[in-house]
Amino acid sequence: MRRLQKLFNNNRQWSDSVRQKEPDFFEKLSQQQAPEYLWIGCSDSRVPANQITDLLPGDLFVHRNVANQVVHTDLNCLSVIQYAVDYLKVKHIIVCGHYGCGGVAEATKNSKLGMIDNWLRHVQDVKHKHKEALEPISNDQTLVNRMCELNVLEQVVNVCQTTVVQDAWDRGQDLAVHSWIYGLKDGLLRDLGMCVTAPEELEPLHSSSVSAIVDKISDASEAEQL
Repeated sequence: MRRLQKLFNNNRQWSDSVRQKEPDFFEKLSQQQAPEYLWIGCSDSRVPANQITDLLPGDLFVHRNVANQVVHTDLNCLSVIQYAVDYLKVKHIIVCGHYGCGGVAEATKNSKLGMIDNWLRHVQDVKHKHKEALEPISNDQTLVNRMCELNVLEQVVNVCQTTVVQDAWDRGQDLAVHSWIYGLKDGLLRDLGMCVTAPEELEPLHSSSVSAIVDKISDASEAEQL
């Protein structure tokens, strides 16, 4: 059996370097977990949550899946949200997509990949919901990028509509849900405009954030015609 010795060696070097800088780091880390943030992101290996936010282990509670989906029947995701909100008392839930997402791209193209098609059906629902706004886009990569943005906004809506988040707001818990997207080509995070801290904020923030994307599509379409 292959033991992937290189990874064990890397781990040893990393552990040694951390303990050289802070000898009791792992001992302190093992005794508590008190992150302020829940990160819901894509499984893509190029989007490592802790690294791109420059946060230490223990600072970020993380859930990842293909195309950063929040599905109301996904007990895995819902359990992560409940644990983060009810027990860890995180103050921020960050839904973070990324430009050039393979899952979003395949869903946008209506590709047939097998079992994962059932999961990506949720992304196709986003495409169908915003079909009219997306129609003017002629460039495939631009279409995928706008879909990545819209997908994030719709997943923020799904987070806000979970019973866990609704109950937290009802009891006055300090909790904000954010819409972010990451650029693979420049390593930068971008805020897509939704930072929801109460139920009544959801609809107007969603509307204004979607409008900003639609305006971007419209401006690009007009520029192509000039």
